[in-house]
Amino acid sequence: MYIQKDMKAQMQEIIGKISTDLTLSADSATYIEELYEQYLLAPETVSEDWQLYFGQFPQGDQPHGPIKQQFKDLARNAHRVQNIEKTEVSPEQQLRQIAVIKLIAAYRHRGHQKAKLDPLGLAKREHVAELELATHGLTQADLATFFFTDDLAIGKPQASLKEIIQHLKNTYCQSIGAEFTHLINTQEQRWLQRRLEQTQNRFNFSADKKKQIFHLLNKAEGLEKYLANKFVGAKRFGAEGAETLVPLMHEIIQRAGATGTKEIALGMCHRGRLNQLVNIFGKHPNEMFAEFEGKLFTNSGSGDVKYHQGYSSNVMTDGGEVHLALQPNPSHLEIVSPVAVGSARARQDRRQNVDEVLSVSVHGDAAFAGQGVVMEAFQMSQTRAYYVGGTLHVIVNNQVGFTTSNILDTRSTEYCTDVAKTVQAPILHVNADDPEATIYAIQLAHDYRKEFRKDIVVDLYCYRRRGHNEADEPSGTQPLMYQVVNQLPTTRNLYLNQLINEKILTQAEADHMLLQYRDRLDAGQHVTDNLVLDPDQSMYVDWAPYIGLSYSDECDSTFDLNRLKQLGVILNTVPEGFVLQRQVQKAVDDRLSMQTGELALNWGAAENLAYATLIDQDYPVRITGEDVGRGTFSHRHAKLHHQVDGSTYIPHCHIKPNQPHFALYDSLLTEEAVLAFEFGYATTTPKSLVVWEAQFGDFANCAQIVIDQFIASSETKWERNCGLTLLLPHGFEGQGPEHSSARLERFLQLCGEDNMQVITPTTPAQIFHALRRQALRNIRKPMIVMSPKSLLRHKLATSTLDELATGTFQTVIDEIDDINAEQVTRVVLCAGKVYYDLLEKRREQQLKHVAIVRIEQLYPYPEARLTEVFRRYPNLQQLIWAQEEPENQGAWLFIALRLYKLMAKMEKIVDVQYAGRETAAAPACGSPYLHAKQQTELVQQALGL
Repeated sequence: MYIQKDMKAQMQEIIGKISTDLTLSADSATYIEELYEQYLLAPETVSEDWQLYFGQFPQGDQPHGPIKQQFKDLARNAHRVQNIEKTEVSPEQQLRQIAVIKLIAAYRHRGHQKAKLDPLGLAKREHVAELELATHGLTQADLATFFFTDDLAIGKPQASLKEIIQHLKNTYCQSIGAEFTHLINTQEQRWLQRRLEQTQNRFNFSADKKKQIFHLLNKAEGLEKYLANKFVGAKRFGAEGAETLVPLMHEIIQRAGATGTKEIALGMCHRGRLNQLVNIFGKHPNEMFAEFEGKLFTNSGSGDVKYHQGYSSNVMTDGGEVHLALQPNPSHLEIVSPVAVGSARARQDRRQNVDEVLSVSVHGDAAFAGQGVVMEAFQMSQTRAYYVGGTLHVIVNNQVGFTTSNILDTRSTEYCTDVAKTVQAPILHVNADDPEATIYAIQLAHDYRKEFRKDIVVDLYCYRRRGHNEADEPSGTQPLMYQVVNQLPTTRNLYLNQLINEKILTQAEADHMLLQYRDRLDAGQHVTDNLVLDPDQSMYVDWAPYIGLSYSDECDSTFDLNRLKQLGVILNTVPEGFVLQRQVQKAVDDRLSMQTGELALNWGAAENLAYATLIDQDYPVRITGEDVGRGTFSHRHAKLHHQVDGSTYIPHCHIKPNQPHFALYDSLLTEEAVLAFEFGYATTTPKSLVVWEAQFGDFANCAQIVIDQFIASSETKWERNCGLTLLLPHGFEGQGPEHSSARLERFLQLCGEDNMQVITPTTPAQIFHALRRQALRNIRKPMIVMSPKSLLRHKLATSTLDELATGTFQTVIDEIDDINAEQVTRVVLCAGKVYYDLLEKRREQQLKHVAIVRIEQLYPYPEARLTEVFRRYPNLQQLIWAQEEPENQGAWLFIALRLYKLMAKMEKIVDVQYAGRETAAAPACGSPYLHAKQQTELVQQALGL
């Protein structure tokens, strides 16, 4: 900053870096004064350049003394440019120049607080002393004084203070309020500064462009009125008061397409969504009308309300076709945003081009400020795992939350956008009743995102002409606001009056346009003018092989044994000179021994081999989570670290030439936005294995919205298939209530209509085949894996290479010991890690009448396989369900009724019992001693000891 330097050196720097646009000397000051007198009497008698120059001074009866002094000062300053080393600048002049520079900086920093943003004129703005002359030691007498303009984009090196202030007000205090001085990147700041200051909110749009903007406003208002008349009182979360969102979205698409974008992945709030679907995305109006009349949204399942539906289409731009993919979303506000960003990343990975896919998120104001997932998504934006080259954010700012009567109750910050500053995202606040300013703001935002590949926010200040929905009466909670709203002309009418005054449109032409639009709606025609009716199908994700399939457990997941051994060597061979940490080196050496049969295959080796075989068969693999490279329990070691230079090596990236992409990323420390992102990614890449691993299974609690609203129900609500895999470490190891349970019961409670798979694998071969089956089958269902902790290194939890090569995933595993089935009177049925505790105790006690059966897939419930297993025990009298979890948790409440029904169907009189911990509020106790005692008791109870 200049104020940090010596005043004389500072003034020299200012004058030295500019050149005056007027060649003056002290001798010519008298001549200029005479010329000024002539200008005052007859402006047209002086040249145009002098008219512009003299026009900067106050008009009317003005004392000539200050102006005359300005001419002398200007002449001296011009002389100083040539003789800077010989001439001294007075301290007073230095201080005044510095004050002007500080004033310019103040407008850039806080001018947005005086911008005309609120269409209603109700917003109370903070008094900004920094924008006052007195704060900087300046007075009204200085307005006529000329100062160096520094880097202000005013087009000349010197200007009067009045002209400088007017330029700053035009730039920063009109319909666009720009926040960008919080950016730490100077290049980004100056780029935005130049673009804003060169324009001064004078956008110079052509008459055709203005007609296009009006045409889109006309459609936006026309649809809302049409729906209001046709479906009186029906909920639609209309765009009334936010109609400018329609031309804004059209501008995003057209500008993106013209600059090389091929696909746009969008997430959007409820407000104005139906309007966008019809007017921008090309949804047929008759289809929407049918939905208002009660048409089912899906061929099977529950469906969802019309303003939650997604849509995809192709539209034409100057740069060719652009594919639009609007994500379906629930009423959980901001959760759809990271889903849409995940979809954008998948599209970029498929194209291997960041610039060809644009991520756009449309938010609500109160949700943007209030929902923590917004901050999570911003923190993800520049990380390697979740980077999409920046997301273009648009906020539909209704200036009131749900039905909140005071904006102070919705946030603690001046703007709803302040959370975006955490990642230095620029923010452009804009008055939605100024459509041209809105279009310029979105153009600027798009160009910034393309230039710097970072997030940027456009805060569209609008209002709700109706309440939260069309059945809501807003004046009950916002009486003053709706006194203004009810008297306010619509944005269309305001802009029409402007265009009529500019002689671009007539009232008759506008009325005719509205009638034409309504006629098209009545005729059942598409109203999206640039919709591609015969779209390029290659731009769509091909889900055809994966939809409409009935669930089946069958899958050939075998793999050639020799190639499996070769892959094992590749995974455990590092480049020459690559120095591994001692324990990691041992793990690598042990895995090499597993390929020869010297050691039994453990969990980590089998899991890594599963990924390698899929890559070898041309299936892309993506794995993310907080510790996935190493594995939370140091079992995976898929990313190896050089102990000397810190470099990394991922063997899975070197399976074969031209292999599909293998992505392995340690994620940031959050679950909700990350899991939402991975869901969006998985729904856009059907031929892939997408895995998210929680650090501990209970961390999935923090992403429960994603699990409930997307993973468990997306297929039945929106016909949106997804093959996402969740690895959730689960098992009672005495670590206390927080890291014992992945809340198996919650997932089982969500199961229905074959919507997902919940498995509890207990051997390395089982996880190997489960992961392979998830990708190889064309069935795309989420898979929830209750993955182990102690089993990762349990002496009994091992497999052979042959079991990997020739086996398959077993939904139920029968007794493995040599026990006479006819002697068995008691079958203990269990899932997960408790099996090994039961097995070791049963062997210790040499119980020949007890068989232990593992259910490895709890859902879809393997009734046929269980029936087959139980029929092997003709003398069965007692069927015990054993679990580590308390009775009110785990799988007992899910499976008990199914076991009763199964026994009745088999016509067996069998006593079905529970063995496990008693009902509890927390998943586990905090005492290792008490945990061991409880574990011993439940094992003994299950075995009948």
